[in-house]
Amino acid sequence: MTIPVTHDSTAVDTDIRPLTMFGPDFPFPYDDYVAHPAGLGSIPRERYGAEVAIIGGGLAGMVTAYELMKMGLRPIVYESDQIGGRMRSVSFPQAPGVVAEMGAMRFPPSSTTLFHYFNQLGLRTFPFPNPLAEATPSTVIDLKGETYYARTLDDLPEVFRDVADAWHKTLEDYAGVGPLQDAIRRRDTTTLKRLWNELVIRLDDQTFYGFLAASKHFGSFRLREIFGQIGFGTGGWDTDYPNSILEILRVVCTAADDHHRGVVGGCQQLPMGLWERAPASHEGMAHWPAGTSVSVLNGGRPRPRVTELRRTAPRNYTVTDASGEIRTYSAVVFTAQSWMLLGGVRCDDDLFPIDHWTAIERTHYMGSTKVFALVDRPFWKQRDPATGRERLSMTLTDRMSRGTYLLDHGDDAPAMMCLSYTWADDSLKLLPLNAAERMDLTLKSLREIYPAVDIRRHVIATPVTLTWETERDFMGAFKANLPGHYRYQERLFSHFMQEELAPRHRGIFLAGDDISWTAGWAEGAIQTALNAVWGVMRDFGGGTEVDNPGPGDRFAELAPLRLRD
Repeated sequence: MTIPVTHDSTAVDTDIRPLTMFGPDFPFPYDDYVAHPAGLGSIPRERYGAEVAIIGGGLAGMVTAYELMKMGLRPIVYESDQIGGRMRSVSFPQAPGVVAEMGAMRFPPSSTTLFHYFNQLGLRTFPFPNPLAEATPSTVIDLKGETYYARTLDDLPEVFRDVADAWHKTLEDYAGVGPLQDAIRRRDTTTLKRLWNELVIRLDDQTFYGFLAASKHFGSFRLREIFGQIGFGTGGWDTDYPNSILEILRVVCTAADDHHRGVVGGCQQLPMGLWERAPASHEGMAHWPAGTSVSVLNGGRPRPRVTELRRTAPRNYTVTDASGEIRTYSAVVFTAQSWMLLGGVRCDDDLFPIDHWTAIERTHYMGSTKVFALVDRPFWKQRDPATGRERLSMTLTDRMSRGTYLLDHGDDAPAMMCLSYTWADDSLKLLPLNAAERMDLTLKSLREIYPAVDIRRHVIATPVTLTWETERDFMGAFKANLPGHYRYQERLFSHFMQEELAPRHRGIFLAGDDISWTAGWAEGAIQTALNAVWGVMRDFGGGTEVDNPGPGDRFAELAPLRLRD
């Protein structure tokens, strides 16, 4: 199994819930909200059919469009490239069903709202072969020219167990993760908010690395170096070292880095499915006839790239797209990367309050690069007669490949190798290289670890690669707050609560994982989408059922801590 962030990260008491991505900043039960038979809410009948602009066709955009359609509104989707955003699955003609996941590729079961939509669309998942996971036959760790083979943590030298132990003890002694997790399991919002808010006040200005260095358990630089290079669960964490420790604690206390699952056939099926799906009669579809989908309401394809977004009288928003078409709406949901508002789209300066513009401008994105190769079969499963080990293993290394993942689709079927998965500075090292050069570089790294294995002879298609920081409409893989950025994130997340805003700033809503507290996780994208759905519903004069209050209805009770100067 993946190494748990604490010794009790899997619930054993059947009377309480398992760990979920419930809070900690805003502990609203989004999973219960979307599953409730009363639905998310309703709007007045006279507003049925009104158009709402959805800018960005990623997961947040598709959830927003799908749920607003069910309320009786007409979402008009704008997308510059393809439905899916960073849920981008690349398929191969010679290997049906085998995909390269260029963005999102592994999802924790603690993402319970996400799994609600997976289940609604009938998507199947599989255990993702993370390092030392139960689904991973073996893991190889290669550091400073030394190679270690392991099936479990106990197979590794003692220093690696020392690192895992130091991590567990640091989380308990310096962040109190155990009580936090217990409050999350019990959905004890009072205790959870008290514990988490104390951490926010104490740690907002602390980096991940500074947090480790201040721990007596990580007093050895060697332990910090090993933890950064190989980590546990998904691999090395050193590219996160400059980021806020609060970003890391949100991940570990909600088990977001544990027990990951992939999507059979590719995760892009989720946003595409929401685009195409016509809700069943029992699912609470208002106004629209049976068979209506977001795709149908958009004539089968989204509008092209948005080039201009401005406010017009009396309180409308006017959108110009790349085709030159101009349309006006009374509400807009912007789900693309927020940096697009700074340069990719011409915007009125007064579109948002100045403090929100500052928060958008200060958003910090992590870069990421992946290199995938389609191979003829899972040749790595063959055993070395001398050692009895697999010819190749899931590999973590300090060499240029950093993380290599092996995805099996049957003994005699083509298979997928994620040759390299890198972040931040490591991603930048690959930036100048084309796909062939990137494959050559990663194969060189792997040849040093597996000198007897000729990986290249098994490659049957041109490698595919993507660097998110060079993508015009993304400029990064996901947001990662730096120390001191909590105030900015609180403004962006809370933007859907618009009573405090001047009337001229109401009616446009921000959503997407970079608006959420858990950027880089699909659950965060969905949570902000549901916030925006609630905001649009209220903007149109609607409301929720009394027995299924929405995030805005409980905001005063659960609101994120607002730090003062």
